[in-house]
Amino acid sequence: MNPNLGRQKAFELIIIGGGPAGMTAGVYAARKKIRALLITKELGGQPLKAPIIENYLGYQYISGYELVEKFKEHLKFFDLQIKNDEVIKVNPLKDGFKVETVSGRIFSAKALIVATGKSARQLGVPGEKEFRGKGVTHCATCDAPLFQGQAVAVAGGETKSLETALQLANYCPKVYLISPHPWVANEILKKKVKNEPKIFPLTGYQIIEIKGYQFVEEVKVKNLSTAEERSLPVKGVFVESGYKPNSNFVSHFVKLNQKGEIIVNCQGETNYPGLFAAGDVTNVPDKQIIIAAGEGAKAALNASSYLIAKK
Repeated sequence: MNPNLGRQKAFELIIIGGGPAGMTAGVYAARKKIRALLITKELGGQPLKAPIIENYLGYQYISGYELVEKFKEHLKFFDLQIKNDEVIKVNPLKDGFKVETVSGRIFSAKALIVATGKSARQLGVPGEKEFRGKGVTHCATCDAPLFQGQAVAVAGGETKSLETALQLANYCPKVYLISPHPWVANEILKKKVKNEPKIFPLTGYQIIEIKGYQFVEEVKVKNLSTAEERSLPVKGVFVESGYKPNSNFVSHFVKLNQKGEIIVNCQGETNYPGLFAAGDVTNVPDKQIIIAAGEGAKAALNASSYLIAKK
C-alpha cells in the first residue's frame, strides 16, 4: 500500500470510498495488477461506528475498530495507491472519467468504482453526538445483543423502525417506539408490532434530548400535540430515521432509485459503461459489512474484465 501519489494522476481504475466495499475492491484490483487509486476521507467507513461486531465470518466477537485495523493490515500487502481526500465531482470523459476532490486535485481513470456508502440521518438533538457508540446506534443487527435485558428506544416510524423494534424485543424487556408521525409500513408489520407486549408505541412524540453520564441513561421526549415532556429510562437509542446514500456527485449521469441509491445489476454495473458501484451506496438490499465486502470484490473483478475488453 502506497499512500503517496507522487506525480501520477492518470489511472486505469479509481475507487471512491474506503469502507469494506472500497477496501475489498482495492485488494482485488491490486491482485489483478490494475493501476488503481483509492480515494477516501477515512479508511474504515461504517464499521468504525460499531462497538461490537458478532456477524463477520472468522470473528466471533470483534470491535468495529479492530476489524477495520485488520482490513488496513491486509491492504499493506498490496501496491494500491491511497489518497486521503473527498471526491466532490465526477464527470464522464470521451474515454473514461474525470474526478475532482475537495483539495483541488484532479484525477482521471478509464473505470470507476463508487463505494461511498451512506450517511445516517441524524435526530439533531443534544446528546446524540456525545453518546454515539455509547448507547446511540444505527444498527440493530450489529448491536441488539449488547442491550440484552435492558430498556431501549427506537426513533422512527418507517418500516425499518418497526422491524428494528421487533428485533430488539427478542433481547429487551421494554422497547419504546418513538415516532412523530403515524407509522408508514404495511398492515401485517403494524399488527405484529401492536401485538408485541414488549413494544411501547409513542406515536406523535419526538425525542428532544439524550442524557446520561458515560453512557446513555435516558431520553427526553415531547408530545407534539400537548407539548408535554417526559423522560424515559433507557440504556440504548436506536436511530432509525433513515439513511442518505452518498451518491450526489454522480447523480447527474448515473441512474438512482427513489432512495438516491445507485442502481446496479448483479455484476455491480451501473447504467453508465465503465462505472461500477458497490456496498451501501447501491440498491443491493441488506446493508451488512460482509455483503459490502463481497460486492466490492465483485465490482473490482468486473471492472477488470471491462478494462481488459477496452484494451
